[in-house]
Amino acid sequence: MSFMDTLKDKLGMSKSRAADLAEQHPDQVNQGIDRAGQTLDDRTGGKYSDRIDTGTDKAKDAMGNRKDDEGGSGSM
Repeated sequence: MSFMDTLKDKLGMSKSRAADLAEQHPDQVNQGIDRAGQTLDDRTGGKYSDRIDTGTDKAKDAMGNRKDDEGGSGSM
């Protein structure tokens, strides 16, 4: 097995593990998204506030949509 195949396998496991944890702790995920957005906004001096807000909203919507696709509640 090549190095890239090994790396892809490990990343695949990490991705599924991250998805499981995100599903179990949606409030913490949303809080992390908000915190990341606020950090970006602070570091850019508010220059890109609208774009950062749009990105954080889309990230939260994607979490809700992912739950809906898997048969979860999808409520936020």
